[in-house]
Amino acid sequence: MSTKKGNYFDASLVFFLFLLMICSCVSIFSAQKYAQYDENFFMKQIIWFILGIIIASVIFLFDFEQINKVTPYFYGLGILLLIAILVVPESIAPEINGAKSWFRVPGIGSIQPSEYMKIFVIMMLANVTYKHYEIGNADAIKRDFILLLKIAAVSLPPVLLILKQNDFGSALVIVVITLAITFLSGINWRIMLVIFFLIISTVTGLVLTFIYNPDFLLNIFGTYQLNRIYSWLNPFEHAEGIGYQLKQSLLAIGSGMIDGKGLQQSNVYTPEAHSDFIFTIVAEEFGFIGASIVISLYFLIIYRMLGIAMYVRNNLFEFYICIGMVALFTFHTFQNIGMVSGLIPITGIPLLLMSYGGSSVMASMLGLGLVLNVSLKKRDYMFSNDE
Repeated sequence: MSTKKGNYFDASLVFFLFLLMICSCVSIFSAQKYAQYDENFFMKQIIWFILGIIIASVIFLFDFEQINKVTPYFYGLGILLLIAILVVPESIAPEINGAKSWFRVPGIGSIQPSEYMKIFVIMMLANVTYKHYEIGNADAIKRDFILLLKIAAVSLPPVLLILKQNDFGSALVIVVITLAITFLSGINWRIMLVIFFLIISTVTGLVLTFIYNPDFLLNIFGTYQLNRIYSWLNPFEHAEGIGYQLKQSLLAIGSGMIDGKGLQQSNVYTPEAHSDFIFTIVAEEFGFIGASIVISLYFLIIYRMLGIAMYVRNNLFEFYICIGMVALFTFHTFQNIGMVSGLIPITGIPLLLMSYGGSSVMASMLGLGLVLNVSLKKRDYMFSNDE
């Protein structure tokens, strides 16, 4: 058996990412005029992008056999960081906006382990799924249940630790990534139907409990999470309190109309406009046209990653990494834009590569580096005589 290296580096994906980075820097530069914090987020974001590009480039130095071997170590490191953030004093890991999710590092800023954990979970789920099918099992049903146990063993610890930090949004992202990889892992459709039914039943139960017995959910999720639901259901009723951010976001997006007010011409103040609510700046200053362009860029990036996944669908480890990244970008995009436009509750999830944030940018670039590595180093295996 001989191998032939393919030259399928996806330059179009790199181009779309570059355009998104430009959109991010322009929007953050414009958002800084509100001066919510005394920092130059525009320059910092450029630095994060440069560091992210370096991280993505370093990934090219390794093949996927090496990446597969070190994956459990990265996953273990991520788990240790999630545990550490819960036990260290608040001087090192302060509580911000109701969540204890960041390490404070002098001279650097804040590091959010949960952002990196999303990538480590993708890698680890790809690792265990690939190895599971590599070993094989004669009993298909037993094999599928064993795989489900392995997937649960990988995803549950980070989800529970992140929920303990009061970061419901990041925990939900990991759940979605897990479901995406599980549904494409080849598990019997009857088992998947049962899982789907359990998910629907759980969501229905939570909705009914919220309607008829909200105090029960208050004991589980706490006041902070329930307030987000109340502010989502009627932001203008809570306009001076918990609904203020969403109210301002809706006013900003609506005031942009078709073609927007122009660069740095926004005048509706929205808290965290440089980070989680960066889309409000895009919509207000560049209108429906600008917002559509940004959304189209995300669709194109997701489309290209799906193309790479299909290209390597016979190489399971690489395939599941690509699928995990597709799930990550898809959910972040729909969740963030949905929450700033009032379609779904606010969860504090950033708009990847648009929102300001070092951890989010570098974690995203780490994952994208893996996807681009898949396209760069894809190998076609052919049965032939070595010559």
